[in-house]
Amino acid sequence: MIGWYIVMAAGVLLAALIAVILIRTLRFRPKPSEPLKAEEITFDKERAVEALRALVRCKTVSYRDPAAEDDAEFQKLSALLPTLYPRVFEACRRIPLPDREILLCWEGQEHTHPTVLMAHYDVVPVDESGWDKPPFEAVLEDGVVWGRGTLDTKVTVNGVLSAAEHLLEQGFVPKNDIYMAFSGNEETFGEGALRAVEYFLEQGIEPALVLDEGGAVVENVFPGVKEPCGMIGIAEKGMLNAHFTVRSNGGHASAPKPHTPVGILSKACCAVESHPFPAHLTTPVAALFDTLGRRSTFVYRMIFANLWLFRGVLDVLCKSTGGELNALMRTTVAFTQMEGSDASNVIPPEATMVANLRLNPEDSVESALQYLRRTVNDPQVEITAGESMEPSRISQRDGAAFDRVAAAVQTTWGGCIVSPYLMVQCSDSRRYGVLSDKVYRFSAMDLTSEERATIHGHNERIRVECLCRAVEFYIRLMRES
Repeated sequence: MIGWYIVMAAGVLLAALIAVILIRTLRFRPKPSEPLKAEEITFDKERAVEALRALVRCKTVSYRDPAAEDDAEFQKLSALLPTLYPRVFEACRRIPLPDREILLCWEGQEHTHPTVLMAHYDVVPVDESGWDKPPFEAVLEDGVVWGRGTLDTKVTVNGVLSAAEHLLEQGFVPKNDIYMAFSGNEETFGEGALRAVEYFLEQGIEPALVLDEGGAVVENVFPGVKEPCGMIGIAEKGMLNAHFTVRSNGGHASAPKPHTPVGILSKACCAVESHPFPAHLTTPVAALFDTLGRRSTFVYRMIFANLWLFRGVLDVLCKSTGGELNALMRTTVAFTQMEGSDASNVIPPEATMVANLRLNPEDSVESALQYLRRTVNDPQVEITAGESMEPSRISQRDGAAFDRVAAAVQTTWGGCIVSPYLMVQCSDSRRYGVLSDKVYRFSAMDLTSEERATIHGHNERIRVECLCRAVEFYIRLMRES
């Protein structure tokens, strides 16, 4: 009899649990919102296209070794800007800064809530043999402009300046100051953007909104969601190049010890890959799940509506599949380099291995190093920090600044779903965390997965329609300054 009561009680509890899960899932629907009316934007599209092509023809390639750079190309671009956007450079004050930072101030009617619009005009190196079109000739063919920087991020430089050029032509004066900040060394983690931040600090300027590169309007980026999504980064992960070193007495390879330095490093590599960093549901990721999870299929809605119960299931799914969803949940580790002996028959006196970590906002450079050391658990393996950056400050997801960006995204791309997210790459915008908690990351483009793959790769290119949408976006954003 007692056993029967236990079974009955268990059945009642199970039924109650299932009922709670189903009710929470059924209630986990998109939040109601008023549709935004999109005013048609007309401007000189041909001029905007030709201006971007002119920027692409400047070979502003950044290298870790400054001696490899062609400074004349950077000066060429800087000198070209006033000819491409004459009204901007007549009406806006250019603030001289070192380290190739271009900073313009478009004074508004008021000066209390300024906007900072960022981009970078340097680009990564090119292997021209892998390109179908010359990477610096800005070929325009079949409605597509080809060239390095068309996506990353000369399109944004052009979008900001073309929008300002158009609005100035219309006699528009922004309500608040608009700063346009363009870096010439973002790709090499240079200090150009830092110089702009230092200027703002010296002048006591606290931006009401900072917008840099980041997410875009994309499809198929979240399980079960097919609609286009405008992804606005409210934070970005940190970065750490962890160096693993094993030393030995070297010697001839004909009489090796049981474990060579390379073998010891390989074991360390396997240990780290077999023990991923713990998952953390951070504020940006929780906001993403809450926004897009509501629009997903029933099974995924059930998971995201009941993370109190299914968080372990989600963690297993992330660890087993890897990719973008896993990168949102934890610090990731990618082993990218290993070096040993110069000769095939010599045991190396020193072998090294490098792992590139992208740090979850809940982790830090120091905590990540401690985790690696505990996981490897081998005193023969020295683990030290190379180049590193801490995770960025997390910006507000509620408020006028985020809403302003979201509204410009929705009205430009026909009511797409707008969601906060955690950016897994690094950008100059992290520098602005000391100034504001309203720093956002959105690249004003709608991109396919194929187009996104050309960033830092071969055949980078942009559709004319896409680059014109970027100008439209910034016109809308500036009007609400």
